[in-house]
Parts: sequence; structure tokens; C-alpha cells
Amino acid sequence: VSLSAGARIQAIRSLPMPFNERKTIRLTSFSNKAPIQSFRRFRGSLASARQHLIIWQDTLKEIGGRFGTSVLSYFLFLKWLLQFNLFSLIINFCFITMPQIVHAPNISSITGFRGLELLTGVGYFNQTVLFYGGYNGEVIVSKPAYNMQLAYFFTIAAYLVLCGVSLIYSMSRSFQKNFVLETGPVSGEAWRLLCSWDFSVVNEKAIQYNKNNLAIQLKESLSERLQEKNKMSLSDRIKHLSLHLLAWLLSLGLALGSGAFSFNHNPNDLRAEASTLLLPVVVSLINLIVPLLYSLISTIESYSNPRAKIYISIIRSVILKMSILGILCFYWLNFVPDNISCWESFVGQSVYRLLIIDFIFCLLGIFFGEFLRNLGVPEFDIARNVLDLIYAQTLAWIGIYFSPLLPVMQVLKLFIIFYLKKISLSMNCQPPKHTGRAAQIQTVFIALLFFPSFVGVLSMVAFTVWRCDPFILHFQFLFIIVFIPSYISSVYIYLSAGAATRSRHGTVVNFG
Repeated sequence: VSLSAGARIQAIRSLPMPFNERKTIRLTSFSNKAPIQSFRRFRGSLASARQHLIIWQDTLKEIGGRFGTSVLSYFLFLKWLLQFNLFSLIINFCFITMPQIVHAPNISSITGFRGLELLTGVGYFNQTVLFYGGYNGEVIVSKPAYNMQLAYFFTIAAYLVLCGVSLIYSMSRSFQKNFVLETGPVSGEAWRLLCSWDFSVVNEKAIQYNKNNLAIQLKESLSERLQEKNKMSLSDRIKHLSLHLLAWLLSLGLALGSGAFSFNHNPNDLRAEASTLLLPVVVSLINLIVPLLYSLISTIESYSNPRAKIYISIIRSVILKMSILGILCFYWLNFVPDNISCWESFVGQSVYRLLIIDFIFCLLGIFFGEFLRNLGVPEFDIARNVLDLIYAQTLAWIGIYFSPLLPVMQVLKLFIIFYLKKISLSMNCQPPKHTGRAAQIQTVFIALLFFPSFVGVLSMVAFTVWRCDPFILHFQFLFIIVFIPSYISSVYIYLSAGAATRSRHGTVVNFG
């Protein structure tokens, strides 16, 4: 019988038999129970070791306990992107880069390393395996033969398939958790207070983090309910609508004006190579200055709902960044192929420079914008920081076809940014004054990463494959292996999420 040690002893003592027989039963019982207890202890140690292997677990709990779910959502999103890039790095290196390195890369001329290549990506790196031009696309003679063209295409296509399926699955799960269940019949402050505590947490530090996190979530819910009761008069509504209209006109004007920049072509000397950094610097300055202007515009609008303020900032930043990326992609796909021979490597080098300069500006923003400007103890700008991550990930996805090893830089960048942002958050930022339930923002982040980011990148890669002669025959297959599995998975996730919600609430939920 599966009883505790004390209960088994009491049960044996109550048996109507001699002491010697009870002693034999006791020894047999404990000897049989020992392997089961050993197995349970082994399983518990494995679970504990697994928890310790989860990256940044304690740090994320600390951030959630001190600053709430809204700030925590940024770091969870960063960790999620890191997993994407680690997976991409592993499969690209194993199936594309490693076979090319082992069987002699296609290098026609070697240029000496001058150091500037770390910023520009040209010169010494011009024909290495870092970019498209370093892969000869021939069949590697081995047993069995290895077709580099097919390996290059199918590896990138498989990665895009898994990214699409993962994005749809994560978006559906996050929607179910943060929208459907949060607004269902059993949701509310009483449910959160009485039913959301994790009784498996026994560490005092973790208990304190959970208490702080629960208190912040209750404040968020109560804050939104109080804001819903405050109703404005008709004159105040007209005033706010006028301010919003003016703010949107200014924001769209800034976004359109930010796309008016010129381009340069492939450099031939050191001075021309250095001049290629001008465009990434201009783009990074636009991404730095214009969102600050958006913040000033947002203060004029004076939103009472914190979530509405965050959503408006996200929409404006998305319009700005996607307009810049759209103009760059249009230039790369329509003008560069007609003027540069190996235009794929040129595009890869351009994306490389954009990522490098964006990373440098991010470091400068953390140091000068947060460490040196901490007199007023600012709040953590969630919308701006998340949009910076989405912008960088979009660049990494665009460049993965033209530079298979680009995820290396993205992984290093995300690692460094996580620790710098965590230190800056602890030293320079304060918890949000105006709390608003921000767990649902995580769903918005994933949705923005899927559209327009991932869908736009997928369209560009498909168009690039169409223009590239070796891959024209496989273009139809690209849609088969990318769109059909994504559609099937989305339908399956939709149905399973609806079934899970109906079984939980006993009602039919319309996902719209």
C-alpha cells in the first residue's frame, strides 16, 4: 500500500498477529518501498537539475517580482528570440557551413585582414563562408554525394517552416492564456488571489518574488477597473480626438520623411569601404531619434490608459521601422541585381552592417540614455525596447539567406543586451507608477513578430529564390513546405485552443 512511513508502521502494529510476523512484514514493506523511494528521489533530482539548466530562470523571477509582468515580458521575449537564433545557428552550421569548410570554400582571391571588416563585412570577409559568395553550390563528391545547392535551399526553407509553425503555435497559446482565460467566467481578482499561487515553491526568495508579482498583478487589474469608471465629457473627448489626430499626422510625416535617404554601391578601396557605414548610421540615428519624438508626442496626448499608450507607441514604431526596411528591401531586390555581379553577398554585407551599427547604437543608448540619465529614475520603456528587438530579428531573418552565419552575431548580441538591460534596470529604472495589466502585451509582441516581420521576410526570400536561377525549379516547393504546414498547424492550434477553453469554462468561445 502506498502509505507514508509512519502510516505503514501504525498499520503493521494494528495487525492481529504475533510480533515476529509483524516484524517480517515490516522489513518486507520497507525493503519493497526503498526502490520506489530511491526512484522518486532520483526523479526529483532530475527535475531539480532541469530547473537549474533553464537559462536565466532566477533572474527572470527577480525581474518579475520587482518590476511586474510588463517589464518581465520584454526579457521573456528576448529569451524566446535567443532560442530561435540558437536553433538557426546550429542547423545552418551543421548542414551548410561545415560541409563547405571541409571541402574547400570557393575563394578566388584572399585579401589581407585590416580590422575594418568587423564593421563593414567586406574585404577579408568578402568571399568567406560568412556570406553567400563563399558557397560554390557544387555537388560535393563523397559517399553519398552532397548537393550544396539543395542543402542550402532546404536548410533555409526548413528553418522558415519551423519558425512559422512556432510563431503560430506560440501566438495561439499566448492568446488563449492572456486573452481568453483572463476574460472568462472564472477570471477576476478573487480567482487570481485564491487560485494562482504555486504551492510547489518552497524557497523563501522565490516565495517573496511570487508575492510581489501577485501584488503587482492585482494592482494592474484594479487600476484598469478604476480607469474604466472615469468618463470624459464631450468637450474633453473632442479635445483628445484633435490631439490624437494631430499626433498621428506628425508621426506619419516623420515615418515617411525617414525613408528619404540615398544608397551607395560596392566599395573598391578603404575609403569607399568606410563610406558604406554611412547608411547604417543614418538608419540607426532615425531609429533612435524618431521614437524619442514619438514619446514627446505621446506626452502631449496624455493617455489615461497605460496599455493604450503602449499600443499606440508600438504601432507608430512598427510603421517607422517597417517603412525603412521596406525601402531597403525594394532597393536590394530591384536595383542592386542590375548593377552588382554577386548581389547576394552585397545584400548580406548590407544587413551585416545594419546589425552591427544597430548593436553599437543600442550599447550607446544603454550607457548614455540610461546610466548617465538616471537622475530622474526613469521607467523602463517597454514598447521601444521590444520594437528594437523585433527590428533586429527582422534584419537577421532577411539576412539569413544571404549570410547563413548571421545568427552568430545575433546570439552574441542578445546575450550581451540581456545582461546590460538587467543591470541598467536594477540600477537606473523604477517600477511602473501607472500599472496596467500587461501580460496580454506578450501576445501582441508575438503577433507583430509574425506579421509584418516574418511574413514580410518570407515574401522577400521567396522573391529572391524566384530571381535566383538555381532555385527557380524549387520555388513552388517553397510554398508547399512553408505555407501548407503553417496553415494546417494554425487550424489545429485554433481547434485545440477552442476545445481546451470550452472544457475549462463549459462555454463556446469565439476567437474571431
